[in-house]
Amino acid sequence: MSEVRTLIVDDSSVMRKIVERALRQAGLDALEVREAGSGTEGLEMLKENKVDLILSDINMPLMDGLEFLRQIRAQNLAPGVPVVMITTESSEEHVRQAIQAGAQGYIRKPFTAEQVKERVLPLLGKA
Repeated sequence: MSEVRTLIVDDSSVMRKIVERALRQAGLDALEVREAGSGTEGLEMLKENKVDLILSDINMPLMDGLEFLRQIRAQNLAPGVPVVMITTESSEEHVRQAIQAGAQGYIRKPFTAEQVKERVLPLLGKA
């Protein structure tokens, strides 16, 4: 399996590590992970790096995940790259907005490696 270049965007460094660990436990051992602590930082990384997968928290200071997603699309930074939103929100409204903005899926915290496997691997054609 080729290496999956992944960008994890979350204002919590602990949560970024949890997401990375869940991806590995879901079967993505060949990961090259880049981390960003905000949507703004994530956009800068996408301008300089190609990725195969983006996972982004919705609730972040400076630039939230929905605006980050809108900016990715507006600037055409990662065409064809699946974006999965990570949320604590129980509100269907946030999920609906994320899908409308171009997210291919979402995961609610707290999540398991099995949920990551079910929601993320199919987007990479690895189901």
